[in-house]
Amino acid sequence: MPEKFHHELKTLKQDTLQMGQFAFDMLDRALEALKTQDLLLAENVQARKVMLAHFDEQIEDKCFRLIALYQPMAKDMRIIACTLKMITYLTRIGRYGKDIAKAVPELSDQPHIRELMSIPHMGEVVSSMIADCLKAYEHEDISFISSISARDDTVDALRHSIFRECITYMMEDPKNITRCTNYVMIARYLERCGDHACKMAEKIHYLVTGERIEIK
Repeated sequence: MPEKFHHELKTLKQDTLQMGQFAFDMLDRALEALKTQDLLLAENVQARKVMLAHFDEQIEDKCFRLIALYQPMAKDMRIIACTLKMITYLTRIGRYGKDIAKAVPELSDQPHIRELMSIPHMGEVVSSMIADCLKAYEHEDISFISSISARDDTVDALRHSIFRECITYMMEDPKNITRCTNYVMIARYLERCGDHACKMAEKIHYLVTGERIEIK
């Protein structure tokens, strides 16, 4: 492949990593806004959805252009294929951050129940999964994602724990129903973000090794 192609491929990866950090920040800031009941921060996260979509469109166009111009093969093609999948999962993660931020106003009128239960911890685990996927993609090193399945199991267990705890609080006092329903939905959003991190890890594994795996 010509030197120009490999320069453009490197730039493509840098753009994808920038998008990844942007989506990661949307989720991270949404969780911070939820925890601190910061309405301005929540509004800022929601406004970022336009830029997120712009990242997705621009990177997708670059991928198609590289394929059309250079007809890459082997690992070069796997990088592009992985990137096309990555931007889809990153877009969904960023949008879940927006959905969490959207719930903040409804949860800002009174203190959180039990300091949000296990939601902050769940958020930390999910964030670590996304961050390690970005590192694995950047360095083409699957050691960063070796424990991602175990962390996904932790996320699933936390969601079930939050659900059970919310049911208890709703049964004790109907006034908790709206707040706990939001907690259950936020835990579900975080679980889905963890699932998207697992899908990214699968594609990164294929990029690096040429072997397909399924992370359960």
